[in-house]
Amino acid sequence: MAMFQSNSNKNDKVAQSQGILNIIGQGTRITGDLISNGDFRVDGAIEGNVKVGQRLVIGGTGKILGNIEADSATIAGHIKGNLTVKNVLELKPSAKIDGDIITNKMVIEAGAQFNGRCTMNVAVSVPPTTPAGAAKQ
Repeated sequence: MAMFQSNSNKNDKVAQSQGILNIIGQGTRITGDLISNGDFRVDGAIEGNVKVGQRLVIGGTGKILGNIEADSATIAGHIKGNLTVKNVLELKPSAKIDGDIITNKMVIEAGAQFNGRCTMNVAVSVPPTTPAGAAKQ
């Protein structure tokens, strides 16, 4: 019987960790890498890499200098670094991205700025099959 209670408590902890919301408020500055299993909102500044297991929101005053990995993301602030988003990346009108993007789906609203390369719906580890100088037929 204790075995079943243990599994039940373990499942409850997993469900609770998925609902966690972490917030870096406006005026807060953090230097260092951040890792979170739950949702994350940034309205302050982070200098370091950010890895989020769920949804990442960068508010209009949010700034990140570093690479980002997230399940899904909504960006309204400034990012200088590469983004890897497993599902949907949404760029709001005030978003400014200086870096490369790898994502499954992307929504770019009018006014958003993006300077870099974008790769969608492809296996990143597979090299291109056509050499750069090859003639097209």
